[in-house]
Amino acid sequence: MEVSHSIRERTIAENSLVILLQGLHGEVTTVDLRDESTARGRVVNVDAFMNVRLEDVLYRDRNGRLSKMADLFITGRNVRYVHIPDHMNITETIQAQLAKIHRVRHFGGGQGGRKEFVKKKK
Repeated sequence: MEVSHSIRERTIAENSLVILLQGLHGEVTTVDLRDESTARGRVVNVDAFMNVRLEDVLYRDRNGRLSKMADLFITGRNVRYVHIPDHMNITETIQAQLAKIHRVRHFGGGQGGRKEFVKKKK
């Protein structure tokens, strides 16, 4: 997963469980939608607003008809449920994603490198 360049998105992600969904990058999963349809595919990207992009998708509409799609973008407001694969360790996935965000926030180390939030001088 690439870490978002937006400070706002990184803040939203690290303060919500969307970070777990971002850890599904490259995994095959099923997304249930609000209109009773489902999409099963490989996770390409999940942003902080839970917009999900899948590839190699098998889409089942609410009437049960199947369609194959190369790519599908699902807006966050249409997501009802995301199935977490059984082999995923939820705790480790969340910790790994938080570490990625922390590395972006504090790159340059402790030697006066760039910091995301500038400290106020007294």
